[in-house]
Amino acid sequence: MQKKYDVVALGELLIDFTENGTSEQGHALLEVNPGGAPCNVLAILQKLGKKTGFIGQVGADHFGDLLRQAIQEAGIDDKGLVQSKEYNTTLAFVHTLEGGDREFSFYRNPGADMMLSVDRVDQKMIQEARIFHFGSLSMTDAVVREATICALQVAKEAGAIISFDPNLREPLWSSLELAKEQIAYGISQCQILKISDNEILWFTGKETYEEATENLLQAYPNIQLLLLSLGKDGSRAFSGHNQVQVAPFLQKNTIETTGAGDTFCGSVLNYVLEHGLHMYTEAELIEMLTFSNAAASLITTKKGALAVMPERKEIEALYLSRK
Repeated sequence: MQKKYDVVALGELLIDFTENGTSEQGHALLEVNPGGAPCNVLAILQKLGKKTGFIGQVGADHFGDLLRQAIQEAGIDDKGLVQSKEYNTTLAFVHTLEGGDREFSFYRNPGADMMLSVDRVDQKMIQEARIFHFGSLSMTDAVVREATICALQVAKEAGAIISFDPNLREPLWSSLELAKEQIAYGISQCQILKISDNEILWFTGKETYEEATENLLQAYPNIQLLLLSLGKDGSRAFSGHNQVQVAPFLQKNTIETTGAGDTFCGSVLNYVLEHGLHMYTEAELIEMLTFSNAAASLITTKKGALAVMPERKEIEALYLSRK
């Protein structure tokens, strides 16, 4: 089948309420921002000239309409986005800590995204994708978990590359045991795994990144490319016997880290699309990570993520500054 899309992602699309100043009474003012890791990944891919599509569910409410408009404006095909009259759009309240890290509070009990059912998944979109990307938030609850598993089966049968980012959000799981079980399933299905520093130590139970990555790669031989994001320490990549670590581009005007990991992930997928998935050399991994670190650093200077992804020329200018 002809591949119409470079990447199709399935998962959550929600509203992030982010802090933006204070009122005259000294209370935090909250700004409405479109959010959700899978669409953030697609948004940076669109900026890099790729064709993407999204599968998910929002409410048939004001916020759901805003989110549809946001992904349309980002250039993401919204054909797979359905709106529910039964369930409201999920809301997340993001509190930014000193240094740019975040705390989340979710209003999702249930949210429309977690009630996406198998019959509402556009399977043709998945069959037409070169890469299928997903995260663990579409595995927290039974209904959307079944839809995710169905989507994965369709993607694998169609020969798509599978990309997975656990993106652990503890408050959304009934238990961390269930989270570990479902994330293990996700990791077992993918060829490309993007995982963060805190997630890999938690998941493997190891004390060092070296032990943790060795454990993962031995336990899951399906992984062809492992990306480890390290925040202010940059990132690492593992492909076959080759591994590299690349320093970050630290920004003096960093506001928050929202979307940085997603921007990094999408930039890596862009490299895979342009060079093919194979056993990368150290030089290729360095090129991949340097560009992706540059993209991730730029998003930290902006409020939100999906609607404010950097342009390719911005990323390339920063990337070339290190050449």
